[in-house]
Amino acid sequence: MREANLSTILRELHGCGNASRTNLVERTGLTRSSVHALVGELSSFGLVVEARPPPDGSPGRPSTVVSANTTRNVVIAIEVLVDSLAVAAYGLGGVMVECEQMERSRDRVTPERTIADVGELYRQVVTRLDPACALYGVGIAAPGLVRQRDQVVVLAPNVGWTDLPLPELVLAECGLDIPLAVENEAALAALAESRRGAAMHLDCVLCVWGEVGIGGGIVSNGQLMQGASGFAGEIGHLPINLDGAKCGCGAVGCLETELGEESLLRRTGRPADGGRAALAALFADAEAGVPDVIAVLAEQGRWLGIALAGAINLLDLDAVVLGGHLGEALPFLGDAMHVELGARSLASTGRSLSILAGACGPHAPLMGAGELAWESAIASPLSSLTKRVFASDL
Repeated sequence: MREANLSTILRELHGCGNASRTNLVERTGLTRSSVHALVGELSSFGLVVEARPPPDGSPGRPSTVVSANTTRNVVIAIEVLVDSLAVAAYGLGGVMVECEQMERSRDRVTPERTIADVGELYRQVVTRLDPACALYGVGIAAPGLVRQRDQVVVLAPNVGWTDLPLPELVLAECGLDIPLAVENEAALAALAESRRGAAMHLDCVLCVWGEVGIGGGIVSNGQLMQGASGFAGEIGHLPINLDGAKCGCGAVGCLETELGEESLLRRTGRPADGGRAALAALFADAEAGVPDVIAVLAEQGRWLGIALAGAINLLDLDAVVLGGHLGEALPFLGDAMHVELGARSLASTGRSLSILAGACGPHAPLMGAGELAWESAIASPLSSLTKRVFASDL
């Protein structure tokens, strides 16, 4: 019971921000004496701090404010995308304390090069942390299907990985022995948007993430929906075109073959491997109203609308969030997409549903990796104290 109550306080401060003890009583339903004791205990562990805010002119003394001790308590968030890597120290309270990133060419996506690059970025981040800073875990956003029972990346077609034991490779490279969790990058983008972005306070949300491939994640009541093996939400591999192209996953007619970065670039006359620079030029042409580009984006909007209609009817969503390059493309996809949604969605759901551009930016998967890594530490704060390591020992 004690650990559960400590977790309740910590989760409230991590997810909802600073609060007075009175606020915490109201928000958690715990008694005043319990909150007093719990906050004192968390403070003694160095997880929270208390301070009086400066006077604001109101009568009386300002109430003491309790806040997460962000810079002294972090997890390591790792984002592995096809064209880039990022490693961050993600603080309690949802703040990026330190971050290093690198763009990479397609010849650096092998597991060996990827792990070496992650290790280099990790060491750059850790050397800048306060020596007294504690690390509680690692979260990794991976570019493929992650089997949850053993955290193996089963298939990552856009980087050519199969059955990769990513956790043990990363922990060995970084010389760490702390809890580690891996999840698909699109699912973690969904987690970030649900907790700190466009879908905050919504109960059931689908995030469709556009990078080199198309991924997705479903968040229900604040938690990722994982399915039997951990593959739930893979809307990029929803079959939508009976006459479509073969996908990197081995199937035919997946949404990714119609909506992915390669398809978009190729259909607008650009090199399919042009990456983010080519996408930026494409969206600049769309802003300028280039007819061929507008026509291709409209066609992609149609395919997206067909896929989303099926997802909406199946899941009874509050909202759909489009992230990555799909968020940028939304103004040009929207009309054709909404035509299909209107024709194919149940009237009681799809026509009143919000389609939102992501608010967490290009590093939504990195934020989600940080949130994932904090899950176990916040759920079991007393246990996590025995597993943490300090920057001074690394």
